[in-house]
Amino acid sequence: MLTKTRATVEDLYNAPDKAELVNGELVHLMSTGSKPNKAGGRVYSSLERHEDEHGNGVAYTDGAGFLVHLPNRESFSPDAAYYIGPNPGIKFYEGAPVFAVEARSENDYGPKAELKMAAKRADYFAAGTRVVWDVDTLGEDAVRKYTTDNPDIPTIFRRGEIADAEPAVPGWTMAVDEMFDEAG
Repeated sequence: MLTKTRATVEDLYNAPDKAELVNGELVHLMSTGSKPNKAGGRVYSSLERHEDEHGNGVAYTDGAGFLVHLPNRESFSPDAAYYIGPNPGIKFYEGAPVFAVEARSENDYGPKAELKMAAKRADYFAAGTRVVWDVDTLGEDAVRKYTTDNPDIPTIFRRGEIADAEPAVPGWTMAVDEMFDEAG
């Protein structure tokens, strides 16, 4: 009988591409297409401006690794994030970001994907994240904001509206339309 070796944080550091450590396995994350990549990048840019103006946290781009200590998960790699904590230098961040953005990629649609995304949000909240945005570049409900206070019922932001990440990033807002590149 073959037994599978449990993946470690060291394996995560050595992964050749973006991955998360879930249930003792490296879960390789698919590269994103134009729309979700642009959306995550634009959220990061807006968060970085907020960081520069207010200095109460640090904005991070796609690919940043956050180490957590949950029974079933040891890391996250959101599409954009805001983190309050010590700077780890060249290592992954210790602890969850206060705000995480997950921009839906091509395979993030359908009943199975919805269950997977709900489980990941639950993990974020268990690890200490206060707000998770589910960014849907195809649907009418462009941003679904989930909070620790109401983890199952999102606040919906549509195009033409201003979204926020309260209480995780106080004072920061972003026009939903800024996330979308209609040419992309």
